[in-house]
Amino acid sequence: MTIPASDTSSSPEMDQLIDGYRRFRATGWHPKLDQWSQLSQRQEPRVMVVACSDSRVDPAQIFDVDPGEIFVVRNVAAMVPPFETTPGHHGVSAALEFAVQVLKVKEIVVMGHGMCGGCKAALTQDLKGMQPGEGGFIADWISLLDDAREEVVHKHGTSGHEAERAMEFAGVRASLANLRTFPCIQRKEARGDLKLRGAFFAISDGLLHVLDEACGEFGVVA
Repeated sequence: MTIPASDTSSSPEMDQLIDGYRRFRATGWHPKLDQWSQLSQRQEPRVMVVACSDSRVDPAQIFDVDPGEIFVVRNVAAMVPPFETTPGHHGVSAALEFAVQVLKVKEIVVMGHGMCGGCKAALTQDLKGMQPGEGGFIADWISLLDDAREEVVHKHGTSGHEAERAMEFAGVRASLANLRTFPCIQRKEARGDLKLRGAFFAISDGLLHVLDEACGEFGVVA
């Protein structure tokens, strides 16, 4: 069924998406039919990126990659939970398992970003005690940062640019630490088959920072 150009159920938001799709078909699909034909058979990304759901930090745009080049998981604050086998829906863990065990990616990049609402909420704890659907789901998720928060608050307090940036950096470090609780990642990293990296994109100036785990500091990519 073809959707007509005008639809009584359309909205400005959906119209914008449809317009974008049509541009994609004209400039991103038809000129690259061979590439899309190959992608329809398989995907072989060498890198997995764990990023935030924030609409301003699309990893494919920031790293300027084509479809099929990176396997991306996005969630609030770019968090990776620790390895656990308790009953539940472990979406991030399932994606990690698929990327590491099935796709056999060579690197996992955890990319935080500036002005992260999830990290700010973890810092201020404004959502603590909220009911699910009213902020409680977010509060429960970002409680993964509670331990990291303690050091940030001790050094920088709970408000201001320095505290927020420190919390954003701490979130990346926490996710890297949690990645290393997964047995399959431990084995592959120990053998040199998998590398873990931390990164940070500052929206305000467009600069990418990469974590040097040897010294624990983020440096700007020249």
